[in-house]
Amino acid sequence: MKIFVLTKKKIIFLLSCFATSLLAFSFTFSNFMSPAKTIKKLPIYNVQREEKIVSISFDAAWGNEQTQNLLDILKKNDVKTTFFLVGMWVDKYPESVKAIFDGGHDIGNHSGTHPHLPKLKEEDIREEIESCNDKVEKITGKRPILFRFPYGDYDNKSIEILHDLNMYPIQWNIDSLDWMDKKCDEMCKRIIPKLSPGSIILMHNGAKYTPSSLETIINKIKDEGYQIVPISQIIHKDNYTINNFGTQILK
Repeated sequence: MKIFVLTKKKIIFLLSCFATSLLAFSFTFSNFMSPAKTIKKLPIYNVQREEKIVSISFDAAWGNEQTQNLLDILKKNDVKTTFFLVGMWVDKYPESVKAIFDGGHDIGNHSGTHPHLPKLKEEDIREEIESCNDKVEKITGKRPILFRFPYGDYDNKSIEILHDLNMYPIQWNIDSLDWMDKKCDEMCKRIIPKLSPGSIILMHNGAKYTPSSLETIINKIKDEGYQIVPISQIIHKDNYTINNFGTQILK
């Protein structure tokens, strides 16, 4: 019989990931089902593309034990992805930030301290975003243009602030559920059947089975005829609209 020991870090990681998925679902569902006086603005969940291209993204908020392993696997398979970093994580692991950047991957902003942005005042939201941007730029010389909401939690105010900062709010339309310790076969069953041109896949740098599963997932995506590119290469930069499903579409 296996005995599972949950450390404090593991419990925080699991609770955060669960909250992210739950909130992302609830916000999307409420947008479809609830009559609202104001139109709810949506981030980019996926992109309408004719080419068979998809993006893999990793959220990094706490641990760092597996980051270099992930980077080695990505390099071996000649794949570029996107890492969304929390400012506190950047402070702790500047060498990994540099390694991600030097590996040719996108670095996106995942806030300064991983709060629920809709609960904050406008000036505090701006500080959360800009403080992380400043830290990444100091290390890499490049300011992030991509942002992912902590817990998947957003509102019109936070999206409008990002647009004002010339940044693109990014969600996902395929959740690997790697944070639930899904093994390779389970993750593949969640990812591969849902692939479509312009899909954005959510993974995490600290999930237990992600490093051992990543190469298989990459190969299966490629076997379906898809190329894996960073999110900055899959989104439309201008002249676009976002439909009720969060799909970014060229006008």
